[in-house]
Amino acid sequence: MEKIHVMMNGIPGNVVTTIAGHIQNDPRFELLPFAMTGPEIAAKTHTLGKTIIQLIRPDHRGTAIKEIKKKFSEFICIDFTHPTAVNDNVQFYVDNEIPFVMGTTGGDRDLLNETILSGNIPAVIAPNMAKQIVGFQAMMEYAATTFPDLFKDYNLTIRESHQQTKADTSGTAKAMVGYFNHLGIPFSDNDIHQERDPAIQKDVWKIPEQHLNGHAWHTYTLTSPDNTVCFEFSHNINGRDIYAQGTMDAAAFLHSRLKQQEDKTINGRIYTMIDVLKG
Repeated sequence: MEKIHVMMNGIPGNVVTTIAGHIQNDPRFELLPFAMTGPEIAAKTHTLGKTIIQLIRPDHRGTAIKEIKKKFSEFICIDFTHPTAVNDNVQFYVDNEIPFVMGTTGGDRDLLNETILSGNIPAVIAPNMAKQIVGFQAMMEYAATTFPDLFKDYNLTIRESHQQTKADTSGTAKAMVGYFNHLGIPFSDNDIHQERDPAIQKDVWKIPEQHLNGHAWHTYTLTSPDNTVCFEFSHNINGRDIYAQGTMDAAAFLHSRLKQQEDKTINGRIYTMIDVLKG
């Protein structure tokens, strides 16, 4: 079986390192011994199992990618870097015609889409790689489309908690805002309650201490105007393993689309995790 070559960008970050470990153990993939990393990373290598990963800082990536392409003519990048690097990284992938899976949240998402569509590569873009969460979002999208204004005049509270190192508001929570808007509730991203304080997470939210450095807890509470009716939806994730399977499926999906388009002109195209689940 032909292995899918994958380059994990964002190492030594916690999420991407966890996923890279799963990729090493999946027979569908071969993990390349290279990774783009941030300018603040001083280390030149990162050891993952028996593989020594060469870390590539932004000022060296142009030269490095040319050498990598000489060794591996086809590979997919998986990006779990930093919100501030999103748009620059996407431009780099497009300029160098590297298909990619983007799990990093933040950045200018409209510009991200425009950049991909102006190029010649496909990409999977998803603020959440957990397949079950994506399925839940699909159900919410169905409700919002099928029953507009179902919760008109209800009050909404969105609370999300992630590890202290997460730099931006949850992309999943932001996506949910749009569904609730269509269900009749005026709400903005700025209204999301974001928690990053480990003490509050442990004592108030009751998040297990061993997962304070890696979790994703979300609660959406809908209350009727007279406070006699309450609906509440929650999805609480401890650890990071749940994101691995969805990310690997996204990479396999993208690889299959590339194979279908061999010997044809490939235009910039954006896929979502809904496409992955359906595909």
